[in-house]
Amino acid sequence: MIGDIKKVHILIVEDEAILAQDIAGRLEHMGYAVKGIANTAEKALALLSEHPDIDIALLDIILKGDLDGIELARTINTVHHIPFLFLTSHADQHFVERAKSVNPYAYILKPFNDRQVSVAIELALVNFSKKTPQKTILANQRFTKAQNQVLHLNDSLFLKKDHHFERVPLKEILFLEAESNYTTIHTQSGRYVYSLVLKKIEALLPTELFVRIHRSFVININAVSGFGGNLLFVGSEKIPVSKSHKEDVFNLFHKL
Repeated sequence: MIGDIKKVHILIVEDEAILAQDIAGRLEHMGYAVKGIANTAEKALALLSEHPDIDIALLDIILKGDLDGIELARTINTVHHIPFLFLTSHADQHFVERAKSVNPYAYILKPFNDRQVSVAIELALVNFSKKTPQKTILANQRFTKAQNQVLHLNDSLFLKKDHHFERVPLKEILFLEAESNYTTIHTQSGRYVYSLVLKKIEALLPTELFVRIHRSFVININAVSGFGGNLLFVGSEKIPVSKSHKEDVFNLFHKL
């Protein structure tokens, strides 16, 4: 079981208590952490303020109280800036047009199964990272292997582990290692292996923190504990610096 700090934190906003608990159970089983359940928009906003580490919200469109899920989404867009997806059993044109106006990142049409919940969450995270809201809540939801990869949101990478995403702060990434068309991301707590070339993942990383030192290695400069010869000491590893990068890399450490 992964530590709670690494889990993607989810807020459920659903005014049917039994359904909300069912969704929470599904999400916990998938490896996500439910940070709260709200049955009104007002309670949801209070939870968002109380838990700034919430990563994504699942919003029922129809809610009790003065604000419905669409108005709640509007506030999330302007104040909290996190991805959200809609839970809805309403597909009439009125709801569709209102939902489109707040740029949802995915949706779940009730009733749903575990796979649909998982796909919708992953789509919302992918769409949010690419700044591409779901065009219509009635579109077919497709999730390809190519999308099921590395996401950069705020100060973390969202990395796929088994059938869920884990949140790994950039500061906890030690180095990236390439082998053929695969890249291994080494972190303080484990490794993540992707069938992606190193260059594609490197492009997601801030250049002031991550530096290419070899055709096969990108390192977190803050994770370097020392150096000697043509080697950098990162965690328990000694990583080679290639001749083509040596001058720039060691000049960088002399400046730090």
